[in-house]
Amino acid sequence: MIKKTIKKRVLSGKVVSDKMDKTVTVLVERRVKHPVYGKILTKSSKIAAHDESNKLRVGDFVTIEESRPISKRKAWTLVNAD
Repeated sequence: MIKKTIKKRVLSGKVVSDKMDKTVTVLVERRVKHPVYGKILTKSSKIAAHDESNKLRVGDFVTIEESRPISKRKAWTLVNAD
């Protein structure tokens, strides 16, 4: 049987909330060009990520990767804290 290796998405961002147990909210920003006007815009999204150790604090920069669903809102896990 051949096992397929699934490439997981990896994102970097800043922790904006650590109030939940074993969960942090990470703000991920990306720069995109407007399709008509060409202006560079900053788009952002807040992602709930799993933090098993509960050591991250607001302001930490982290790298997260996509994983299996952990809860209703959580499908990302912590790779490392920069």
